Amino acid sequence: MFLPALRAEVAKILTTRIWWVLAIILVVYIVFISGGLGALFGFFSTSEGQATEQAPPTEFLAPMLYGSVSTFGYVFPVLLGALAVTSEYRHQMLTPTFLATPKRGLVLGAKSTALLFFGAIYGVVGVIASVGAGAGALTLFGLDTQLDNSETWAMIGRGVLALALWAVIGVGLGALIPNQVAAIVVILAFTQFVEPTLRAVTMFADWAASLGRFLPGAASDALVGAPSLFGVGATGPGVDPLEWWQGGLLLAALALVLTVLGYFVSWKRDVT
Repeated sequence: MFLPALRAEVAKILTTRIWWVLAIILVVYIVFISGGLGALFGFFSTSEGQATEQAPPTEFLAPMLYGSVSTFGYVFPVLLGALAVTSEYRHQMLTPTFLATPKRGLVLGAKSTALLFFGAIYGVVGVIASVGAGAGALTLFGLDTQLDNSETWAMIGRGVLALALWAVIGVGLGALIPNQVAAIVVILAFTQFVEPTLRAVTMFADWAASLGRFLPGAASDALVGAPSLFGVGATGPGVDPLEWWQGGLLLAALALVLTVLGYFVSWKRDVT
């Protein structure tokens, strides 16, 4: 029963345009950020005088650019996951879905698995964009791209995993907030304003930074293991960021909790 349900969920995504439209926007966005920051910091790093003080150390620059796919791009797989659920409510597709597969938990599990796969695809295209644009900018200014470092490639692989987990988090959010407009507003407000503000504020005190490192975005940066513009792991000077595996477990736990809550809050309700 699970494989037919999984194939059905994959087919639902592939028959819409939103998945590849979001993927294209993700690539353009990450190329702009990684390439733009790479050129900016590359200019500072190679300029004479005080301007060099404005650039991060060169050994942190390449990982920071490559990790931008997680720091800035995670909103796209979250949106995809949420839209995959809320569109079923909006277009009244749940009734035939549940008639074909009466076990609703199985349907939600298949949807989460399908979005884990598509999130990984977003991760792959995202890291290609961040590494391509970032390494290109660094090469232009004669800086080390760190691509001969095995840790860099491990970080890139964890970036793919991070975006895959974010897509499943989106499924949980969509199940918890079935209204499509409300879900999109909540996701954009939290990812683009609330969390960046909280991460910036928590860096001013060690006790706040100890809590701030458990924010979803900070956990994602910890999983990837790349320096962030929000601070390395979004922590204060006296607080260590989470280990990469701790960040991964935190994201996975968040995805599980949101999905279970969504299942009991709205997914089990009667549909028309």
